[in-house]
Amino acid sequence: MSKEITARSADYSQWYNDLVLKGGLADYSAVKGCMVIKPYGFALWEAMRDVLDRKFKETGHQNAYFPLFIPKSFLSKEAAHIEGFAKECAVVTHYRLKNDPNGGGVVVDPEAKLEEELIVRPTSETIIWNTYKDWIQSYRDLPLLINQWANVVRWEMRTRLFLRTAEFLWQEGHTAHATAEEAVAETTQMLNVYADFAEHYMAVPVVRGVKTANERFAGAVDTYCIEALMQDGKALQAGTSHFLGQNFAKAFNVQFSNKENKLEYVWATSWGVSTRLIGGLIMVHSDDQGLVLPPRIAPLQVVIVPIFKGEEQKATIDAKVHALIADLKKLGVSVKYDDSDNNRPGWKFAEYEMKGVPVRIAIGARDIENGVAEVARRDNKTKETLPLEGLGQRIQDLLEEIQQNLFNKAKTYRDEHITRVDTFEEFKQVLDGKAGFVSAHWDGTSETEEKIKELTKATIRCIPLNNPQEEGVCILTGKPSKERVLFARAY
Repeated sequence: MSKEITARSADYSQWYNDLVLKGGLADYSAVKGCMVIKPYGFALWEAMRDVLDRKFKETGHQNAYFPLFIPKSFLSKEAAHIEGFAKECAVVTHYRLKNDPNGGGVVVDPEAKLEEELIVRPTSETIIWNTYKDWIQSYRDLPLLINQWANVVRWEMRTRLFLRTAEFLWQEGHTAHATAEEAVAETTQMLNVYADFAEHYMAVPVVRGVKTANERFAGAVDTYCIEALMQDGKALQAGTSHFLGQNFAKAFNVQFSNKENKLEYVWATSWGVSTRLIGGLIMVHSDDQGLVLPPRIAPLQVVIVPIFKGEEQKATIDAKVHALIADLKKLGVSVKYDDSDNNRPGWKFAEYEMKGVPVRIAIGARDIENGVAEVARRDNKTKETLPLEGLGQRIQDLLEEIQQNLFNKAKTYRDEHITRVDTFEEFKQVLDGKAGFVSAHWDGTSETEEKIKELTKATIRCIPLNNPQEEGVCILTGKPSKERVLFARAY
């Protein structure tokens, strides 16, 4: 099956598409720009979602759900917000169809025009803050910590499965606080939740930072982010957390009575990650043989394939395998016994390699006689023969080894692709040759940032948190600079 995958070195974009399609994660849909998430891909999203949802609840957040449709007037209330999303909005203008009297199927009923158009949510700040004005009256109502799991629509013209689609799945947290300090603390807390998830579950090392004004979320005072590096040297924004100040509170008149019984506007945050995390996961870990998935979020951690001739051998293998499965399940390991007779073992090996299952166990009749099994790791494609006695615990330990190995490998690649440069010529050479993050001085102006982007297609991915202060000069203008920032070409 690996022969069906385009090599990364030949065409990275096609390699990625091959893995998504042949790995059974997603498919193209009849709606241009949208995708169908297949059961295996959705199981991966569920595994990621479940971990994040638990982390949100551990930090005091509750889930709710808000309407898919937003009155157009709501988006007019926060000028920067609507400017940022106006070109991506899908608009509902009518509420009814009717049969075409000329026999052309169904047509929009012109008499069913909405009094006010509805926007299919690109993000939910406006509908949520309109609701919060009724929920928040007193300091006793704060903090209000709400998250929702939902779909959103941003009308993208150039799409790629998982990474950029017109409709995608995500979560969006929206919180209200009595003080700016509490809101900023919430913003950084959730950034750290995302970073912890990316590194400890996805095995993806990230840089935590803050966005420049040009890259900031529309309507935010500050946008914090985690940035990851893909195997082709391009960056991916993997999650964002926004300090919204009082912009939305003022736009929707969300006030509370403080302890002195004086009215104040609340302070806000919003934060989110989406199914683009699956795209990032693929591009950080996978290889030319297929997907490589970290054990902690793999839909299936272990697959067992029997190798036998005749029912007598099969029955002997079954007995040992069922005992092993019971041990693995007690240890919390997800396992599948693929004893189907519709494909040969070699085909199954290739199939599970393609799907990125972390551990594959093959057991034959001779193995049973010797009390052993062949155990193959997906991360480094090594095999070893291990005793059946105590194999369940060894597999659990092996899964943790694989998890750590994937992180270490990705971190080594990321660290080796953070390059310091001091001139614009060096900057261009690194971008066109080595790629990755480029650490360089910038004069702090949006004009210079835009000019660098225009000349090189590289953007400032972030100003790293706790960034060392260092006197220098901007690589483009030669003006003074007090710190380096991270540039990269990005998805």
